Amino acid sequence: SLLKSEQRLVSVRYFTTRVRNDPAASARQSIFIDALESRGGIQFDYGHFLSKSSTCRKCGHTHQKNEEKKTDVNIAVRLLEDAFDDLYDVAILISGDSDLAPPISSIRSRFPNKTVIVAFPPKRTSQELRRVAHAAFPISGNTVRTNRLPDPVITADGVELRAPAGWLPSAPSRGNQLDIDTDPSSGSM
Repeated sequence: SLLKSEQRLVSVRYFTTRVRNDPAASARQSIFIDALESRGGIQFDYGHFLSKSSTCRKCGHTHQKNEEKKTDVNIAVRLLEDAFDDLYDVAILISGDSDLAPPISSIRSRFPNKTVIVAFPPKRTSQELRRVAHAAFPISGNTVRTNRLPDPVITADGVELRAPAGWLPSAPSRGNQLDIDTDPSSGSM
C-alpha cells in the first residue's frame, strides 16, 4: 500500500535481531517471524545481541545489558549492494534511524538515477533521514492496522499461528487481523 500505481514491488527485506533472555518476547517474535515466512516473498537479515555489563553510577549495582548489533550495518550493506546490482530504481526504507543517513547519501552521490524514499513508522521520525532522502513520509497507525496479517495465519504445514494476547485491538475492528507492533523485536508487542 506504500507504492504508487506505476510502481512494482520487486523484493522485501526484513531486518531484525532475535530476542533472547526474555522467553515471552522471544515466543511472540517467533510467531510474528513464522507468520511472515509462511506468507513468502520476504528475505530476512538477522543481527545479534551483544551482552555487556553495566554498572549504575548511583548505587553500584551491576546488570547485564543487551545491545542490538549489525542490524543497521545489514540494512546499509543491502541497500548499497542492491543499488550496485541494479535491483531497484526506487528503494523505500521503513525506518526512523538516522544511522542510515550515510548509505542514503552514498547512493544519492554514486547512483543519480536511483531514488531512496524513507517511510517513518508511526511515532518515529528523523530530520537527518528526511534531509538526505529524496522524499520522506510518515506511515499512519491506520495504514499499519489496514495491512495486518490475518489471524490466524495458516502455514504450509497447516499450523495455525494465532496473534499473541494483546496484539489484537481491544475494540471491534474491521476483520480479524493481527495488530502488530511496528518493532516486533521489542518486548511490548
